[in-house]
Amino acid sequence: MADNQRLICASEALQEKTRGIRFDLPELGERVSGFVVRYGGKPYAFVNQCAHVPVELDWEEGDFFDLTGHYVICATHGAHYEPMTGRCVMGPCKGRSLQPLQVAEQDGNIYLILES
Repeated sequence: MADNQRLICASEALQEKTRGIRFDLPELGERVSGFVVRYGGKPYAFVNQCAHVPVELDWEEGDFFDLTGHYVICATHGAHYEPMTGRCVMGPCKGRSLQPLQVAEQDGNIYLILES
């Protein structure tokens, strides 16, 4: 593991289109968290903050997908985001995006890549 990487979880903990994994982001503030989801076999991570109003997306920890498993949804206002890009495709912030985070999957683990 490189100096600019931090372990988020084991790869098998992140299942396709199901619960995501939350993690703290002290680099961005005391109460800031991020999350990672698996979609199309790849992990995608974002700051856990709606593009509409700065609230966390998940009411129940780790529940980021809508019932279809095709969109990340904000539990507060119903904004729907593409899991690959974080772009809002439906809801009050349509056209805006979640803040992406860089992640890497290697050696059976998923790592957050920290900006240097």
